[in-house]
Amino acid sequence: MRAEAIVDLSAIKFNVELLKKTSGTKLLAVVKADAYGHGLVPVAQAAVSAGADYLGVALLEEAVALREAGITAPILAWLVQPGSDFSQAISLDIDIAAASLKALSEISLASRNLQKKARVHLEVDTGMTRGGFLAEWDQLNSEHVKDIEIVGIFSHFARADEPGEKQNQDQMARFAEMVAKLEALGFSQLIKHLSNSAATLKNNAAAFDMVRTGIAIYGLSPDVQTLGSSSALKLRPAMQLRAALYLVKDVPSGTPVGYGATESTKSDTRLGVVTMGYADGIPRIARGAGVWHNGARAPIIGRVSMDQFVVDLGPDSKAQSGDWVTIFGNGSHGEYTADDWGAASQSINYEIVTRIGPRVPRIYSPHIY
Repeated sequence: MRAEAIVDLSAIKFNVELLKKTSGTKLLAVVKADAYGHGLVPVAQAAVSAGADYLGVALLEEAVALREAGITAPILAWLVQPGSDFSQAISLDIDIAAASLKALSEISLASRNLQKKARVHLEVDTGMTRGGFLAEWDQLNSEHVKDIEIVGIFSHFARADEPGEKQNQDQMARFAEMVAKLEALGFSQLIKHLSNSAATLKNNAAAFDMVRTGIAIYGLSPDVQTLGSSSALKLRPAMQLRAALYLVKDVPSGTPVGYGATESTKSDTRLGVVTMGYADGIPRIARGAGVWHNGARAPIIGRVSMDQFVVDLGPDSKAQSGDWVTIFGNGSHGEYTADDWGAASQSINYEIVTRIGPRVPRIYSPHIY
C-alpha cells in the first residue's frame, strides 16, 4: 500500500454527540460526497449510532446506496432535479427536496402512479440565491402539494461563518415569512431547518427543529479565520492522511525540482518523493504545505505531479526510501492539518478532504491518536 486515509469513527461519533448537545434539537448528519471523502456508509452508520436523527445527501444515488447498505434512518436528498427517478426515492422511503413547481408536479405524478405519498421538504431561497423557491413561492398553493406529504421546509445560510453579518438575521426573518405561508396552507407539523455547521456552533436562535451539520461532524472548522480552529471549537478531526516515500535522495544546492523547474534547492539537502499526486486529490497549486516525518515538517518543493510530489526533508533527515509520512492530521504533534493544506492551496479544508481520490483506501480505526 502506498497511501491511506485513516478515519477515526470515534471522532465522528464524538462530534455528532457534541453538535447535537450544542443545538438542543434534532440533527441531520450530512454525508454527501462520500461523507466529505471519509466514506459514505461507515460514517453514516457511525453518525446514526451517535444519535443523528437524519442523514443528508446531495444526490439520489447516494441515498439509494445508504438504503442498499441496510441503513433505515430517515434520509433527505436535496439535489434531485426534475427528470429524476422520483419513484425510486418514494419506494425506498427517501425524503426528497423540491425547489420548483415543476419538481413538485413530477413528484406528485410519481406518488399517484405508486399510490404512495412522497415525503417532501420544500427548499426556499432566503438569500443564498442558489437553490430554493424564490419568485415561484408566491404561486404555490394547496393544489401543488395535494398528492404528497410535506415533511419539512428548509433554506441555507450564505454567511453563517460570519456570525455578526446582518444577512444572517435577514435570512432568518425571510425564512419565518416563508414558513408562515406554508403553515397557512394547513401544514403545521413541519420540520424547519436552516442551520449549517457554522450556525449550529454560533447561532442557537437558528436551530429551529433540526440542524444540518456537515464539515463539523468531521471535526473541521467551518472557517478557521472567523470561527477558530477545530480545537477551539472542541471538535475532533477524524481523518489522517499518510503516504509512503517512494524515494529519498541527496541533492546539491541549486538543483531544479519538478515540472517547469519552478523551484530549486537553496542548499545541499535530502529530498523525498511522496507517492500521492493530484490524481489522488493533492492540489497541484499547493505551496507552503508538506509532510511530517520523524518529528519535523518537510515542505513541498516544486510542482505537484499526477502521482507524486517532492518534499524537502532537510540535510540532516534520517528518512529512507519506503518510510511513511503524514500529509495531514489533527496537528497535535506539529503535523500539517487539512486547514494548512487548504490555505496552501488558496482553498478550504472542505475541498482538501473531499477531493481525496478513490485510489486512496479508507482505513477505519476506533482511534488515530
